Amino acid sequence: VPERAAIPDAVAHYLRGQSLPPVVVTAPHPALEGLSWPTELRVAERPLEATDPTVLTVAECAVAETGSLVLLSRPETPTRYNFLPDTFLCLLDARDVVGHLEDAWARLRARAEGMPRTVNFVTGPSRTADVEQTIQLGAHGPRRLHVIVLEYSP
Repeated sequence: VPERAAIPDAVAHYLRGQSLPPVVVTAPHPALEGLSWPTELRVAERPLEATDPTVLTVAECAVAETGSLVLLSRPETPTRYNFLPDTFLCLLDARDVVGHLEDAWARLRARAEGMPRTVNFVTGPSRTADVEQTIQLGAHGPRRLHVIVLEYSP
């Protein structure tokens, strides 16, 4: 499993591979600070705007049982980053994968800060078949979800 320094290259590789614009807004999370971004990317740490195509944020953990990311609402991981852009990139520390939903809840209850205001479980891009029974991606959130799994914590 690669380390934290691999984050910028993983983001650039994904965007190139999907022919997406090289523009990323990052959440104000400590794991994303001080990275050396490739010159091909325009990276900004600022509040997310509705027109921003891609965001990079950090998951609290992931649940192996369901393949879900556990995303918290807090200053370093604002909830709007999870649902507003078309492309959602999420950093996950490989050591933060838990086996079952009950393990994720136990982990959240054990946090020194207490329970967060909001917990979102995300299991893939947004989709619906409400209109003419045709699957549409991005109806209620991002069209694309890409998880970057690394060991980045000290």
